[in-house]
Amino acid sequence: MCMAKVYLEGEDEEELVLEEVATLRVDGDRLLLETIFGEQKSLAARIERIDFLNSRIVLSQPFG
Repeated sequence: MCMAKVYLEGEDEEELVLEEVATLRVDGDRLLLETIFGEQKSLAARIERIDFLNSRIVLSQPFG
């Protein structure tokens, strides 16, 4: 089973934020990520796109 890799979209490239992500929850203006190993990360970001075929989630920083 392939878990998702989460990337943060930058000016020129995408930065890997977290691998083996099993859960993504929206909590107000934050996204809560949790891996299959229990590692957690909270980001002020928004979802740009989800590629289910390649198990990729791309996020961007909100502006303003």
